[in-house]
Amino acid sequence: MEFLQTEILENKVSDILWFIGILSYGLLLKRLLSVLFTKILYRFIKHDSVSIQTCIDMLGKPVELFIVLMIVSSSAFYLHFPNAWNLESPENFGLKMILSKGFQCLIIISINWILVRVIKFISLIFQERAALTETKLDDQFVPFFKDLVILLVSTLSFFLILGVVFKIDVVALVTGLGIGGLAIALAAKETLENLFASLTIFVDFPFVVGDSIQIDKVAGDVEKIGFRSTRIRTADGSLVTIPNRLLTAQALENMSSRQFRRAKYHVKLQIETSSETVYKIVHEIQEEVVKHEKIYKTDPGVTRFEGFGEGSLDILVSYNVAGNNAAVLNATKEEINYKIIEIVERNGAKFANPVR
Repeated sequence: MEFLQTEILENKVSDILWFIGILSYGLLLKRLLSVLFTKILYRFIKHDSVSIQTCIDMLGKPVELFIVLMIVSSSAFYLHFPNAWNLESPENFGLKMILSKGFQCLIIISINWILVRVIKFISLIFQERAALTETKLDDQFVPFFKDLVILLVSTLSFFLILGVVFKIDVVALVTGLGIGGLAIALAAKETLENLFASLTIFVDFPFVVGDSIQIDKVAGDVEKIGFRSTRIRTADGSLVTIPNRLLTAQALENMSSRQFRRAKYHVKLQIETSSETVYKIVHEIQEEVVKHEKIYKTDPGVTRFEGFGEGSLDILVSYNVAGNNAAVLNATKEEINYKIIEIVERNGAKFANPVR
C-alpha cells in the first residue's frame, strides 16, 4: 500500500504504526506482565508466612517501570530522527546523547529498584522466622543486614552508572580523591562515628531490639537499630531517635536485664499508735509481701519500723517484684497497698495527717 510507504519526518507510516502499536499494546499489558513476572519470581523465594499478594504489592511498581522501558526501547527501534535536523551522534554531546544516557540510567535505576524490593521481601521472610525464635538477636540482625545489603546494591548501581553510562574510570576516581576524600571524611565525621557505634552495639550487645533501656532522660523500648541511629518507643507512645554514638558514649541502663524491680516507700502512722500495734503492722505487712506471687523469692525485701517523723511513726516498706515489667510492678504495688490499708484498719491504727 502506497499510504504505508508515505514518509512523515523521514519515517515511513508503517514504521510509525509499528511504533504506536507496540507501545500501546505493551502499556496495556504492563500490569499483566508485571504480575506474571512477580509470580514466577515468587516461586523461587516463596514462604508460607508471606503471601504472594505482598510480593506483587512490593515488586509491582519497579517491575512495571522496567517493562515500560523495555517496551519503549523495542518500539523506538522502528523510528529515527530526521537527518534534516542535523543532530549530533550519541557519541557527541547533544539530544541523542542525553536521551541515550538518560535511558541507560533509567534501566539501571529500575533494576536497582527491583533488587531493593526483592531484598525487602526476603527480609520479611527472615523476620517472620526470627519472630518464631526465643532469642532477640536475629530480630535485630535481620533489619541491620537488610539495610546493609540495600546500601551495597545501591552503591554498586551508582558506580555502575558512572562507569558504564558515563565512561568514568571509577577506580581512578576513588584513588584520586586524595585531599577531597579527606575533606569528605571530615565532613562526615559524625556519620562515621554513628556507623562505628552501631557496629559496637552489634558486637557488645548492650541491648537488643525489644529491650527496655534508659539513657539520660529517655526511657522506652528499642524498636530498631540502624546504621546511624536507634529508635526508642517511650511509654507515652512517642518515637525517639537517638544517634548511636550517644548510646555508646554515655551510661546506659538496660532495664530488661533486671531480675527484679524494687518498690520502696514509707507508711506513716499517727504518733499516738502503740508500739505493740506498730510491731503487729510491720510483721503483717512483711507476711503479705513475702507470700505475694509476684515477689522475687530470692530477695523479697524488708519491712521495718524505721523511725520517727514529724508527727508520725514511719514504717519502711521495701520489696522486689520479679521481672522487669513496669506494668507488673505497678499492679503489684497497688495490690500490696490495698493490703496495707486493710492491715492498718484491722489493727485499729490510723495514718498520720501531713504536717503543714
